[in-house]
Amino acid sequence: MPVSASHPDAPEILVIGAGPAGLTAATYLARFRRQVLVADGGSPRACWIPLSHNMPGFPHGITGDAILRRMTEQAQEYGATIEPGAVGSLHRDGDRFVARLNGREVRTRAVLLATGVVDHHPDLPGVERAIERAQVRICPICDGYEATDKAVAVIGCDDTGVREASFLRTYSRRVTLIHVGPPEALTANGELDRLGIELIRAPIDNVRLDGDRVTALGWNGTFRAFDLVYSALGTSPNAQLAGGLGAAVGEDGRLVVDGHQRTSVPGLYAAGDVVRGLNQIAVATAEAAIGATAMHNDLREADGLVVR
Repeated sequence: MPVSASHPDAPEILVIGAGPAGLTAATYLARFRRQVLVADGGSPRACWIPLSHNMPGFPHGITGDAILRRMTEQAQEYGATIEPGAVGSLHRDGDRFVARLNGREVRTRAVLLATGVVDHHPDLPGVERAIERAQVRICPICDGYEATDKAVAVIGCDDTGVREASFLRTYSRRVTLIHVGPPEALTANGELDRLGIELIRAPIDNVRLDGDRVTALGWNGTFRAFDLVYSALGTSPNAQLAGGLGAAVGEDGRLVVDGHQRTSVPGLYAAGDVVRGLNQIAVATAEAAIGATAMHNDLREADGLVVR
């Protein structure tokens, strides 16, 4: 039975994003007996996970949907309110933040952004279904182990593809980089030779998802087939709301935070992929726990409840 409930228009804290970071923060904040509202913009990155063997505590694997379902149930158990809808705008009004959510204004003392990133998926017909089947993958840190001894392709448009292909050499000697970008964007050719990584220069139109195989046709007419393909086409952080408040961002567009997940804007915190390059659930949940605890203690201090 929930122990508290948020007023939908005036919660103490607004969490924007209902992926692993946002839901972890909601659980912590609700257990701190804070009134917390989570704006669930839908389809967090974790929902793409077909089966994760990298999630602590699940040695036989767990799907992304199951992770999110369990975390949602846990947050709601302690009284967090989770509302479907994307926050359209966020600004300051005196000592409050004002968010536009589902056609109304939500006023709150503090905000945690857990808005994540958007993956740049290769422009291939059926790519979403291929990701669900684990035929196209987006995170070698998460599931490179499952590529052990397989024929692996990496689709890249610059030297990021070289770095990802070199990482996958940990697991397989049969790694190929399919470079779909301009020739001048690939400068680390010598590293490919040194590591024994084959290079195919081909437009994305020459890559096909055929049944349970990925095929590519190079400029020289060579036809190749692979067991799976990794996308090294990058991501874009969902940091626009914070940018509108003047929050500091790094060169990669992600939010700059301190050791307690505070952004440069007082009262605005962030956790998960939107602030970090290592896009991992374990990292996102740890950051959310740190950020939520800091939010609670900062509000206690503002209310004169901290003993020094």
